[in-house]
Amino acid sequence: MEWELAKRVASYVVALLAATFFLTACSPKLDWRTVQSPQENYSALFPGKPEKLDRKIPYQGREIPQTLEAVKVDDDIYSVSATQLNQNQVEFLPSLLGQLQDNLFKRANVNLDSAASADAFYQTASRQKIAIKDYFLEFPSTGAIETSMRVRWITRMTPERGAWVYQISVLHTAPARVEPKKFFSEEAYLNFFDEFRPE
Repeated sequence: MEWELAKRVASYVVALLAATFFLTACSPKLDWRTVQSPQENYSALFPGKPEKLDRKIPYQGREIPQTLEAVKVDDDIYSVSATQLNQNQVEFLPSLLGQLQDNLFKRANVNLDSAASADAFYQTASRQKIAIKDYFLEFPSTGAIETSMRVRWITRMTPERGAWVYQISVLHTAPARVEPKKFFSEEAYLNFFDEFRPE
């Protein structure tokens, strides 16, 4: 059952990223702006005005809210997805997070241990620094297109004993393959990851 939910969540995120890619015919240049998402308990620095999409994922007679904010700039899609678990659903957190990660890792032919990664930090809205790990993925080539991603998962408990699962990522799609760890260390990407602030 958890696998089914994770597949739905992952499929939804991929579909929304694709929709954002095709809907944004003219990509803006970097136009940094802080986006406040009080309902999802975070603020983020986006390099353009993001589109926001909402959905409720059905699971065992319950609905799990999920949102995606994303913007396409040239060959990159910057996105933040937020999945909310209430106190009656928080037991799903470990398996849901594991399956979200596993879905992307399998698409890149790696696993949690073999995926390229780097230690990092994020700051909460109250400026508390917390250690985190970022992953750098290269997806199999489709011929004319090469795709890579930097992704970070953050989980936060809520005062109501629920939880948030945040997925912060940049998806790069272009004719030439890049070396993800070096490529995603450029300032534009660092700004996006460093300025994501959950409450």
